[in-house]
Amino acid sequence: MTPIDAPLDLLVVAPHPDDAELSVGGIILKSISQGKRVGVVELTDGEPTPHGTPAGRKEETAQATKTLGLHWRHQLDLPNRKLENSLSARRKLAEVFRLTKPQILLAPYWEDSHPDHVAASALIDAARFWSKLSRTDMAGERFHPPKIFYFWSIHLRIHPKPTFVVDVTDFIDQKMAAVACYKSQVVSGRGEAHPTLMDDVKDRARFWGWTIERGYAEPLLSREEIRIDDLSTLL
Repeated sequence: MTPIDAPLDLLVVAPHPDDAELSVGGIILKSISQGKRVGVVELTDGEPTPHGTPAGRKEETAQATKTLGLHWRHQLDLPNRKLENSLSARRKLAEVFRLTKPQILLAPYWEDSHPDHVAASALIDAARFWSKLSRTDMAGERFHPPKIFYFWSIHLRIHPKPTFVVDVTDFIDQKMAAVACYKSQVVSGRGEAHPTLMDDVKDRARFWGWTIERGYAEPLLSREEIRIDDLSTLL
């Protein structure tokens, strides 16, 4: 696994390269600006795709990582298009959680038209539980990530009501620059007629910004209760 020198505050678990940038790139950038240690783990390399190659996707991911300023990034090399919540996959991801010790996980929402995203959501939930098990030969000390929030991908057109929405207005240009690093996925073969996929990504962020009277935003959902000690933090 990619070496890590300190625990993470936030870990985004993405089914494929580019999912983190497309869905929560603004939250990643905002968290880093606030001094948080942020990482991304991809479950697959995302290939094959119509215009991508394994080597090309690796270079695109490296460029996006630099644009975001991530503290850590790793790929599990699970099978793209065939992702499953298998015992072997669960073990690999649980070991990531035990070694990176994130305080918050961001995971794909459990309903999606892409089967890999559905499988990823179930896999992440299961690995989160496994990571706290004792009397196991998994690498790392037992650890249970305290919080998990779910994000939506570009495949889902009808969203449930989010639990909260994060203002990312100050980071929208940098988010779009990170998304643009994945040229094989968001530009190549898609044509230049407005609206492009890049326009769609930015427009979605604009919509969520509108819902909270801000410029741009990204939504998250929680299945678990969230403790609030000071109501002023909601203002």
